[in-house]
Amino acid sequence: MGKMEIRKREGLIDRAFETFSIIDYLPDDMTDDELEGIIHVLPGDLKKTMQAFLAPRIRKTSILFFKRMNEWLKGAYRTKQEGGKVFLVPFNFPPETVYLFEGAWPVTSEVLSTLGVLALEGQGERYWDYAMGLGLPDFACSANMIEVGSVLTEADFMPDVIISDCFGSCDINSKTHEFLARCMDIPLLYLEKPVDNSQRGIEQYYRYFFKLVEEMEDFLGQKLDEDRMREVLGLANQASELYWEYWDLHKFRPCPVPNLFSLMTYGTRFTKWGTQDAVDIMRSMVDTCKKRLERGEYPAEQEVARSLWTYTSYYYDMAGLFNWMEENGITHLGDGLDLVFPMAIDLTSRETMLRGVAETARNMPMTRQMGADSMSVQWLDDITFASRELDADCCIYCGHHSCKQTWSGASVVRSELMKREKIPTLILQGDSWIKRMTPISVLQESIDEFVKNVVRTEGTPTRKVG
Repeated sequence: MGKMEIRKREGLIDRAFETFSIIDYLPDDMTDDELEGIIHVLPGDLKKTMQAFLAPRIRKTSILFFKRMNEWLKGAYRTKQEGGKVFLVPFNFPPETVYLFEGAWPVTSEVLSTLGVLALEGQGERYWDYAMGLGLPDFACSANMIEVGSVLTEADFMPDVIISDCFGSCDINSKTHEFLARCMDIPLLYLEKPVDNSQRGIEQYYRYFFKLVEEMEDFLGQKLDEDRMREVLGLANQASELYWEYWDLHKFRPCPVPNLFSLMTYGTRFTKWGTQDAVDIMRSMVDTCKKRLERGEYPAEQEVARSLWTYTSYYYDMAGLFNWMEENGITHLGDGLDLVFPMAIDLTSRETMLRGVAETARNMPMTRQMGADSMSVQWLDDITFASRELDADCCIYCGHHSCKQTWSGASVVRSELMKREKIPTLILQGDSWIKRMTPISVLQESIDEFVKNVVRTEGTPTRKVG
């Protein structure tokens, strides 16, 4: 069925790679006239994406971000051509682990799905439909199923090996990747997390991680080189330092951090941490925020509410969510995927570096909260910390329909957050990657009513910018 409906090179990665290749031809400093000329010829879905990301206030950083993401896609193809191995990983697996090896390259399923939604006409729905046509359940997560559906067509870029890192934190994610591995005969490496967060459980997790690294060494036929480890993790440390500087910039009113930087932050974290590209993107975001802070700039007349999203956001209409909120004075302080809490890794020796990467993996979003010994408690603690640190006025929970583990704790977290911080939480329905579930206009109406009728802040005057 698939070979008849989806032809060779019509897979998500191939199409996204070809579409994003136009980014290389864009100047780093594009004028409004140049942008208008390009936007005019783009298909509808890509046109909306580019209009959102190329708003004047974030244009320079967005172009840098997309160029470096295109380099990430190029790296996967180049690795294949040069005889290396491409690892398909979930978003909660630190990509710097793969960069530690020569001739290895990570591609991240949730990021690939998002790139497809951003770049392709019809977004990722054809690949979702293909997976459903195979009989896969519609309660699967579109975040990875869109990309997995594309690989299952056999008409797309094929990874050489899969790392499954969702045991105990997201069963549907782990089973989806396991299904892909079994169906397409792709080697599968596991990383399990015990729910025990005592020192005993942490040491057990480290042993699992070290075993995974040994399996990667065996698969690639090489041992980790200490000098390369120090180089990669040194760059990861630089990006982490910039992350905390960027985090602190959220604390000002009005917030100088553009809403879409939330997505760029974890888009970078989940793909290029441990490379110079990640350092460059994080530095560009920090510089942009500092300039806006100095000038008191904000896209609305005043900042009327500061929202923290407790899990994911919506990605099928960037202008309709991130930019619409910002232009109506509603700041998006980030979502659960921004809670990466990076730590500096000790570069003294191979052992200290491996333990540092293992601890990084243990603290990645979702693993840290949903894989905890008490999911709702750890999730609540992290959201409470972030909302207090960033001076949030409210929280918003986007109820992706496949996130059954978060749905089971959403009302508990909302209730306890209200008790601890006196912060109300809006709960929304919908699918973050598929627009069929809930139209963006419905979400806008819900958020607008929530802010006007429940949050009701005084607002902070601003100097408005485009």
